[in-house]
Amino acid sequence: MSVDEADDVWNPQEQVFHNAVREYVISLLLFMALYGVSFVVITKFRKRSERDDFYQAEDDAWVYRISLWICTFTLAVSVAAVLLLPISIISNEILLIHPKSWYMKWLNSSLIHGLWNHVFLFSNLSLFILMPFAYFFTESEGFMGSKKGIMARVYETFVVLFLLGVLVVGLVWVASALLDQDTASRESLLNFWNFYLPYLYSCISLLGVLLLLVCTPLGFARLFTVIGQLLVKPRFMTNIEEDIYSAKFEEDNLLRKLKDKLSPISLPDKQDLRKRLLEVQAERKKLERRQKASAWQRNLGYPLVMLLLLALTGIAVFIVSIHTLGLLFGGAALPVGVQEIGLGQASLSMFGVLGASVEIVLILYLMVASVVGFYSVPLFSRIRPTKANTPMTMVIANCLVLLTMSSALPVLSRTIGITHFDLLGYFGRFNWLGNFYIVLLYNVVFAVGTGLCLVKKFTVSVRRELYARLRMHSPAIWRRQSRTESMSATVAHTANGMTAAMATSANPTNDNAAAMATGSNSTNENLSNGTVHSIKSD
Repeated sequence: MSVDEADDVWNPQEQVFHNAVREYVISLLLFMALYGVSFVVITKFRKRSERDDFYQAEDDAWVYRISLWICTFTLAVSVAAVLLLPISIISNEILLIHPKSWYMKWLNSSLIHGLWNHVFLFSNLSLFILMPFAYFFTESEGFMGSKKGIMARVYETFVVLFLLGVLVVGLVWVASALLDQDTASRESLLNFWNFYLPYLYSCISLLGVLLLLVCTPLGFARLFTVIGQLLVKPRFMTNIEEDIYSAKFEEDNLLRKLKDKLSPISLPDKQDLRKRLLEVQAERKKLERRQKASAWQRNLGYPLVMLLLLALTGIAVFIVSIHTLGLLFGGAALPVGVQEIGLGQASLSMFGVLGASVEIVLILYLMVASVVGFYSVPLFSRIRPTKANTPMTMVIANCLVLLTMSSALPVLSRTIGITHFDLLGYFGRFNWLGNFYIVLLYNVVFAVGTGLCLVKKFTVSVRRELYARLRMHSPAIWRRQSRTESMSATVAHTANGMTAAMATSANPTNDNAAAMATGSNSTNENLSNGTVHSIKSD
């Protein structure tokens, strides 16, 4: 064999090395793109005063910078977790269409499996180390008596984080000992990486899946309201220019009343005027936005988007119902993970590329609905981020919530049957995924909860109208009922009066008899006393 032919022959070790380098480079480029997008998003929502380092001390500036970098990293990992299933499904369909393409050799099972493992690793790192560090680092001030500075805050943060880690590991060990009677699990206290970290992440994933179970059906119903507020609703037989002129006239009138110093206004009236002024200004801006929109946006945009949302929600509920029936009759498998995947061997949907595209859209739709539903819950609406006015602690809390929900999204999508792509890596090693009753109950609750939320959403106007009609016709019924009740009360009062009168008429007879008996007794006593007195005188 010549030297040129020997050079053409690839060494297996070199091939493995080059493949690993290529996978790391692709993963790094993807993560850098997600990190840039996450940084822009957090910068838009973070509080302005915390962004301007010129007005802060140097220590506080470095604290907020480090916390910002950690939150950006966590948000990038969250977006990567959301994109795991879409990227995997797209890769499978591309390799199925172009199985022998030289340009697609980099897209293989090893790359997809590596992405899942990296996301799992970074999720654990952000969830258990980086995010608690960012929170404690932001709230730290240094130990009492120590020299003030950035290192004093770092020392305090590490000490608090170490104590928290010891507490969490102890709680996990106690929980595993109570739930699992195996002696080996009790003696594996030092086996942190292979036992406790996956076990703890399994608990967090279960919490995230339960959170998605509550928030996603609420988000399905809430999305119709949110999209309705963002889009321009069609209004026929109305003159927009006349409505804008009326709104401006009313706004000017309210401003004139508030600025008029000759006729003073009381404080309650002034507050009512300001409230009305804000309402009129909001209505004017809405009308101006409607005026600037095109005819297609005004007349077709809103109905088409509402029909699209309704179709996506209906398809999701239909798929979950079919998957539930499959679980009952043995046609669907439990969402357990696999170690090896046959990428590019068969399509994940019976409809081919169209079905795979629908699965991707539904997965992203589930994530959007869950986020909207989470922030619509009154208990969690307090941490809702606001543009340029979100403190760093609230940014940390929102990133932590998004990481928990996005890490549970692949498990949710596979559990309810949205996709048939098997969970890879540690995502499919959760113990509760192999429990038939938990998976079945989860599917039933998801389908029933989504149906109830949609019924409540679309029948609220009908229920309000029925309630108004009942209130309209109910006074006559109430008057009849009140007349009946008043007559009953009168009869009862009369009967009580007659009873009392009879008792009163009976009581004087007894009193007279007693008085007569007393009088006869006193007469007898007087007669006897007189007789005795006459005898003594004789």
